[in-house]
Amino acid sequence: MSKTLIRGAKVLGGDPQDVLIDGAVVEAVGRNLPAEGAEVVEADGKVLLPGLVDLHTHLREPGREDSETVLTGTRAAASGGYTNVFAMANTFPVADTAGVVEQVWRLGQESGYCDVQPIGAVTVGLEGAKLAELGAMHESAAGVTVFSDDGKCVHDAVIMRRALEYVKAFDGVVAQHAQEPRLTEGAQMNEGVVSAELGLGGWPAVAEESMIARDVLLAEHVGSRVHICHLSTAGSVEIVRWAKSRGIDVTAEVTPHHLLLTDELVRSYNPVYKVNPPLRTERDVMALREALADGTIDIVATDHAPHPHEDKDCEWAAAAMGMVGLETALSVVQETMVDTGLLDWAGVADRMSFKPAQIGQATGHGRPVSAGEPANLTLVESAYRGQVDPAGFASRSRNTPYEGRELPGRVTHTWLRGKATLVDGKLT
Repeated sequence: MSKTLIRGAKVLGGDPQDVLIDGAVVEAVGRNLPAEGAEVVEADGKVLLPGLVDLHTHLREPGREDSETVLTGTRAAASGGYTNVFAMANTFPVADTAGVVEQVWRLGQESGYCDVQPIGAVTVGLEGAKLAELGAMHESAAGVTVFSDDGKCVHDAVIMRRALEYVKAFDGVVAQHAQEPRLTEGAQMNEGVVSAELGLGGWPAVAEESMIARDVLLAEHVGSRVHICHLSTAGSVEIVRWAKSRGIDVTAEVTPHHLLLTDELVRSYNPVYKVNPPLRTERDVMALREALADGTIDIVATDHAPHPHEDKDCEWAAAAMGMVGLETALSVVQETMVDTGLLDWAGVADRMSFKPAQIGQATGHGRPVSAGEPANLTLVESAYRGQVDPAGFASRSRNTPYEGRELPGRVTHTWLRGKATLVDGKLT
């Protein structure tokens, strides 16, 4: 059917309303809308949000299809309520040319489960020595606007300055993985009491904070936009807060896992908790939650980092860093931010849809749930609670830190331009 009536949904957590979808757009929002000729979805007080947008996803294709593909990654995205994801450049080959970003973009177009916007590498081969083809990637069919060497830091200040200058010409943004490499050589976890007791190499907070401080000053000097990936420490929050008070054009993201998990979990030596940047302390977690609530941190981004079983089911030192996150992100945000009273559902829509779409210039996404807007929507059963079972994930990988953990909320329906990609929790 070309029409769908979502009946009784709490739009952005407000009073129940009906939402009528006609083709690819929202036709009407109101009470007691007629259902003639429409397929009816009984929302029963579920929360209706604009389709989620993830500014930080690893889809692994091309080159590591054993971990994830664009198809499996976008299926995972739809399962988690996402209608648009930005795919990081650390693929094989690296997405540092127009040809590679167009390949990723076209694979996203073919998948049909959510839109995929490739992120272009800042430097050739992520090697930090020479700027990649930023202009060519922007002018390609993929229309790249976000550039990042994520997985590695653009540690050379001159290269970072040149990148900020270059993207300014088309209002692009450099997304920095803030990690001073010399301070993190051999690092295995957060530097602190737990690392000292376990005898694991420590990853100091200053390795992140010093790079953020440098980059916000560079952005101010150049007059360009900089985005901070996966901010993880209380000190980083204070630097970003200071930069914003100074009028510097900086935005920042936090991952769901940094809002919930702490370095105490590393005592288990379970590599599922090994991630970059590392899990930090309870003090850091609380500071991140408060910063997301007050807007110092602009968005939630998953840093969905799939790995095959053999890369995580091994000794700690040899294990790959990263966690899958697309299918659990909204539940973790509900647990840490909504159920704690730090954010309402309108705030969740802002941090997980409106602002990430704005930062990445995701056309047609992050739009209000109102008449005439694209029907990119997510329906959430917020009253649900259940255990996380990775066996049911759509992602090709299973490296979740939440296996067996009870989390609130589940996405029941996702619509991409009016087409249902998820119905009653099942992919179409």
